Amino acid sequence: MHLPFLGPRHEKNGDARPPADPETVAALLSECELLRSQAARAGVRLDDTPASLEALDQMAPRWRDDPETLPGLGHDAGLYLGTVVVRTVPGAAWQLGPGGEPVVRLASGRAVEVVPAGQEWAASGVPELSQLYAEIAES
Repeated sequence: MHLPFLGPRHEKNGDARPPADPETVAALLSECELLRSQAARAGVRLDDTPASLEALDQMAPRWRDDPETLPGLGHDAGLYLGTVVVRTVPGAAWQLGPGGEPVVRLASGRAVEVVPAGQEWAASGVPELSQLYAEIAES
């Protein structure tokens, strides 16, 4: 997913465009429509808190039977994990990673690639999103 609004880019005349407002970026990345719809069907409320990650970990993984849903759901799970981190861990913010994917930059300077983590969770359930959050929040 290429997200040019996360970092400076150059206009046709060579002038750098300022990056989008961090709150706007966070709002866009937090949409996670597929994950939110799956969670709602399972009665899980996603309120952007660590407790909601625990609730996701408890959901029956019916999406694993659908090869068309699995990649998108994994991507959304990673973005949702990042959303919870950005909203609850002081100093955490979204940033564009080297491959063009959004990553979470922690106050310590560590960059966390949340999308691959979400894809692993969607495919196998391991590691759990709540466990990943706890590890990230400790750093």
